[in-house]
Amino acid sequence: MFPTTEDLFNLKETQFSDIFDDINQVWEVVPRISRYCTDHVSAGNNGVTIHKSVVIEGDVQIGKGTVIGPNVVIVGPAIIGENCEFRPGAFIRGNVLIGNNCVIGNSTEIKNVLIFNGAHIPHFSYIGDSLVGWKAHFGGGAATSNQKSDGSEIIVKHGDDSYSTGMTKLGAIIGDEVELGSNALLNPGTIIGKQTTIYPGSVIRGVIPANSIVKVRQQQEIIEKY
Repeated sequence: MFPTTEDLFNLKETQFSDIFDDINQVWEVVPRISRYCTDHVSAGNNGVTIHKSVVIEGDVQIGKGTVIGPNVVIVGPAIIGENCEFRPGAFIRGNVLIGNNCVIGNSTEIKNVLIFNGAHIPHFSYIGDSLVGWKAHFGGGAATSNQKSDGSEIIVKHGDDSYSTGMTKLGAIIGDEVELGSNALLNPGTIIGKQTTIYPGSVIRGVIPANSIVKVRQQQEIIEKY
């Protein structure tokens, strides 16, 4: 059985919880993000600190107390919560829902994503067509892959079970309080349960249970230079 919304997320930790209404599988939220943004965005940024070099295009709603650092580009539609921090060079590439108290780091690119409150993506990451849970944390360079190399349909696999999503773009479903190590790569259709830790450099696919540790052990050889 695939994890349910309740297995993965505390819906009290997002102001966008109604986007999850009447779904059968949690990844069905991803195609709804674009329409949800368009229907709910109310452009404005009162009480926001925005560096003079920031570029904002389209309809973008930014909550009070949020700080937008140098050379950030935000393309709407996008709804950004309160007391967030956007570090230099972050790129928000449309259809993005970001909760309160989030960190979007330098050179991080995000598109078609819902991010719960308190999530931190602080360094050099790419997140596309994904859901990121409450207090999830991305190590430097951790990223989602949202499309197969041949562009075919993404199949979500869990043990002997598999589900045809009907989607050719689907990144990862990342549960609450997940820790992704630096340079971890999540293949299309990956689902990670709550409070799971993924070791640095891991390449992940399929469904990872809650409260797990995924280890990658690299064999190291040291030889004398000639």
